[in-house]
Amino acid sequence: MDEKQRYEAGMQVRRAVLGDAHVDRSLEKLTPFNSEFQEMITRHAWGDIWTRPGLPRHTRSLITIAMLIGMNREGELTLHLRAAKNNGVSREEIKEVIMQSAIYCGIPAANATFHLAEAVWDELGVESLQD
Repeated sequence: MDEKQRYEAGMQVRRAVLGDAHVDRSLEKLTPFNSEFQEMITRHAWGDIWTRPGLPRHTRSLITIAMLIGMNREGELTLHLRAAKNNGVSREEIKEVIMQSAIYCGIPAANATFHLAEAVWDELGVESLQD
């Protein structure tokens, strides 16, 4: 696969995972300063990694959420909590990732993520978990 094909494959996955509206907003904000970076993440993050056959997108979403919790990257975490819905990830599965992150990443990180996830789900209109 050449660089153009990798970019096109990456853009297709990026749109499927993040949604057209998000990707369009990102592309509208292209400048000479950030355009190469946006092209690089489309080719490499989305075209090289998210297109690999070894893991389904559902699993990649859960892994990404866990890593972002550990790195304390709230902006990217918010983005991937929203995107997880597009990959068929349930609230229950995200809850389990957050619970596990409490042990490996710390209680404060998990606590902040529970609050963040609830806000994202409220924004998306995702039904609450029933007791």
